[in-house]
Amino acid sequence: MVISLDDVLKARKIISKDVRKTELSFSRGCSKRLGTDVYLKFENEQLTGSFKTRGAVNKLHSLSEEERARGVVACSAGNHAQGVAFAATLLNVKSHVVMPEVASAVKIAGTQGYGAEVILHGEIFDQAYDHARALEKEHGYTFIHPFEDPLIIAGQGTIGLEIFEDLSRVDMVVIPLGGGGLISGIATALKSQKPDCKIIGVQSEKAHGMCDLFHHKNSVEPKLGNTIADGIAMKVPSRKMYDDYISRLVDEIVTVNDDQIAEAIVFLLERAKSVVEGAGAIGLAAALSGKIPSLGKCCCFILSGGNIDMSIVSKVIEKGMAHRGRLVKLSVVIDDLPGNLNRLTQVLAEKRVNIIQIEHDRISQGLFLRETRVDFLLETVGPDHIKAIREGMVAIGARIL
Repeated sequence: MVISLDDVLKARKIISKDVRKTELSFSRGCSKRLGTDVYLKFENEQLTGSFKTRGAVNKLHSLSEEERARGVVACSAGNHAQGVAFAATLLNVKSHVVMPEVASAVKIAGTQGYGAEVILHGEIFDQAYDHARALEKEHGYTFIHPFEDPLIIAGQGTIGLEIFEDLSRVDMVVIPLGGGGLISGIATALKSQKPDCKIIGVQSEKAHGMCDLFHHKNSVEPKLGNTIADGIAMKVPSRKMYDDYISRLVDEIVTVNDDQIAEAIVFLLERAKSVVEGAGAIGLAAALSGKIPSLGKCCCFILSGGNIDMSIVSKVIEKGMAHRGRLVKLSVVIDDLPGNLNRLTQVLAEKRVNIIQIEHDRISQGLFLRETRVDFLLETVGPDHIKAIREGMVAIGARIL
């Protein structure tokens, strides 16, 4: 299982014709916000929309003619699925991919579009994994593990080679952490060339098994909640990945919640003009929310994927804007007299607020006979702006709920 820098260098030679070297760019917006030099590694612009293509292509190239003839099977919440489908089609290999029934529509469609047969099974990754292993035994397929495979890990590690070549002064890399293949490969490549470079892993608060393992917390029964970082949501952490890589190469693991992830997605949309999925934005979410107190002098964030479901984008944007104080729901009570609604909207006009939605209510419980409640959904600049709006409404006699 344990790979070396040589394995990563070999992987780069194998995949170089089929996989992009993605952009590594200095981010002025992130650097200003975080107070240090910040670079973004745009793996969301990789073929298939995520870093998973690297490992999949490296693995599929290693198969014998007999293994290729039998076909391959994989399990994935989405990005590994698309990587395997792409690599298999590239090499004329039949692929079968088991995905959780709750997998996003965009990732299911993408996997099918790259040529795989998609089988929906179970509600979480772990159940899909068990079904894929059953199909492996039943049909003789070659199983392509999403992370517990040295060739997969070496393929993901080529990102670390690119970072060091383009940014040798980097002293911290923040990486989304699910099964552990991405962080293990990058850490192997970077620590082999720059041992003092800090490696930080980030998980969702709703899928924090590896974080618990790293911090020696004993969970009686692992739990898994729904999270917008679905690409790294695993119920049971891999002890093998922890023992072989994470325990010796990773310096810290932290967690963030969905509101913080949503804020990072919106920040990247606005400031980097880049579409990043929840799992891909989770590293930046940790920094923006103060979960990584010291970022060093030169920090790199891996934007690991961009396959976000369009059906939830509007919800994510709303949550992200609300978390940043850019969107607020404000309910006020005022005397039900002619002209009072106009006075409220006049305050908003003076404060240069965009009214997205307004509702007028005279019959809710708690209102006196001559009172009315007005609910606003407002687009604002930030927390200070919201405070000024509240003060302006109170000044004209409104009661803030």
